[in-house]
Amino acid sequence: MLVQWAKVAFLATAASAAEQSFSFLPRHLGKDNPLVVKGRDYVFNVTLFDEMINAIDVMQEAYFQPWVGTWPSAIDWTAAVLGTHIAGTLETVHRSLEIAASRGVEISGGWSATENTISLYFSQLIGFYFGQNIFALRQEAFDDMLWVVLGWLDTTQFVDGYSSTLSRSPLGFGDGNGVEFSTETLRNRTWHGTLWTPAFAHRARVFWELAAAGWDTTLCGGGMNWNPRLLPYKNAITNELYIAASVMMYLHFPGDENNSPFISSEHNHQPRSPSHSRDKKWYPHDPKYLAAALDAYSWLISSNMTNELGLYADGFHISGYSSGSNNTKCDERDEMLYTYNQGVLLTGQRNLFSVDPNPSYLKAGHALIQNVIQATGWDLARNSPVDDLNNLKPGELPPWRGLGRVGILEEVCDAKGECSQDAQTFKGIWMHHFTAFCSPITQPQLRHTTKTSTAPPPGPDFWNSIAREHSAACLRYSGWLKHNAHAAARTRDSEGKFGMWWTAGLLNVKTSELRFGPTSLAPMERVTDHRNQGVPQTSEWVAAEDLLPGGGGGGPGGPTVVYKDRDGKVQRPMIGSCQLSTGSKKTGLMVAEECSRGLVDDGDPNTRGRGRTVETQSGGLAVLRALWELSVQGE
Repeated sequence: MLVQWAKVAFLATAASAAEQSFSFLPRHLGKDNPLVVKGRDYVFNVTLFDEMINAIDVMQEAYFQPWVGTWPSAIDWTAAVLGTHIAGTLETVHRSLEIAASRGVEISGGWSATENTISLYFSQLIGFYFGQNIFALRQEAFDDMLWVVLGWLDTTQFVDGYSSTLSRSPLGFGDGNGVEFSTETLRNRTWHGTLWTPAFAHRARVFWELAAAGWDTTLCGGGMNWNPRLLPYKNAITNELYIAASVMMYLHFPGDENNSPFISSEHNHQPRSPSHSRDKKWYPHDPKYLAAALDAYSWLISSNMTNELGLYADGFHISGYSSGSNNTKCDERDEMLYTYNQGVLLTGQRNLFSVDPNPSYLKAGHALIQNVIQATGWDLARNSPVDDLNNLKPGELPPWRGLGRVGILEEVCDAKGECSQDAQTFKGIWMHHFTAFCSPITQPQLRHTTKTSTAPPPGPDFWNSIAREHSAACLRYSGWLKHNAHAAARTRDSEGKFGMWWTAGLLNVKTSELRFGPTSLAPMERVTDHRNQGVPQTSEWVAAEDLLPGGGGGGPGGPTVVYKDRDGKVQRPMIGSCQLSTGSKKTGLMVAEECSRGLVDDGDPNTRGRGRTVETQSGGLAVLRALWELSVQGE
């Protein structure tokens, strides 16, 4: 059942919400339905926690280079996302230790083992702070800048939580030998990670200000532009990032007294955001950040960006813009679907609810999650795929359902093995923000004032009720999440590296067996897969003076451009490895089958194209982390 979440009342007050009975599930998914039906067991043969730690171990040992402080094979924006995954995993480890301590569970290896693990990966985040290519990122697209903001705010959140926990530090030294040696100076010393909070906060603040220059009210009545080097394109991901980053700046930015060494947008030639401050100091909980988040959210949910499946299309062009038309409306929607366009908004909605306890934020988020799950071909009522795998012929793929098949989250590019470095990052991003959205709800200690919260704050009954219903809805997704984690885990090679196409792990299909039927691939009408095939050299995307000779682009066989970082480091569109020889008469599904086999056929579909990378590893880590977080809630 498609959930028309965009029609949810956005401006319901907290006072009226306190009087409601809450449910974030459709009626046909009531509480009486079983959470998990009997059937195949997707529980791993070792603990899920260990699986998650193994995934981050492989990601860092195989791909991270401490001497340069980064993942050399990553590009600037994917590296920022990788840092976010590290911070999120550290927060999960910290929260898991807290839960274990509260339940009287003894941690194997004790405090020193867990502290060593956390300090190891936190030290790599510090290395990345210096290894991050910030000078190039300052000149890139607005979404690239906003990934930086989210990453360092997530890290700041972890530092704040971990430094204040009671289970982090032992009461004394000499455990096991009967000797206690502890002074007040040592006992009262804060965790060393807090030393880095001002640096993390400064970077988040500077990049938020740089990105805020993308907010524009002269076209489409508002919204963030994607890339200042292209014609106006107001896309889902940049606006979702701006919402999430702005509300996180309001909630978690601790302030910044540092005016150097990097100038902010008020000192350069970019236009200022309407909410920009001229203060020499920047303070926590500044209302300008919240105002930016609320304005962007209001614009996005009224922008008609969602399709008939309730999913976010990629974005809007403005017809006639390149020819000098007076049109200022976003009226040409690109119908391309990417998984991450359905994910980042979840963090924004969850944090907006923390500021203003308006259930419409949670209802909209749950509805979006349910639409995504349905678009993978999963029936939440039966807790199983809608398609019967037993009826498939060898090598035959189940039908494409909008954002996956047979219950597995999938990119359009997955089946053909032509995913770019961008797309290899997307599913992990969705899982990260799903995890943030489904985190347990507690009553906030700080009362925030917003333009929509005029009533007295709701009491404990409200918070208990909404926390219970939110948790129940999130737990309802656990069967689907286990299904995806199981499939992802089966894509690992002998070195523990995750593949990109999780569906191949579920079906156990060989490359040479792949056959694409008429319903196997996503329809590509009115879409431009610019994240995989490059930005088209057309007047819809590129200004006339910047067009390359020959034009074309945006599809197989056409010239494309992937805009480079200023240092020349760039991903390439994947279509080059799939182009057929001149004069070939193969088209359509025949081309897809030949491309899917790639240049090397070792039987593993996940060795095609870019193969296994640090980005695909982060996706495996993210789905295991999401499942672990839900499993802890369900115990």
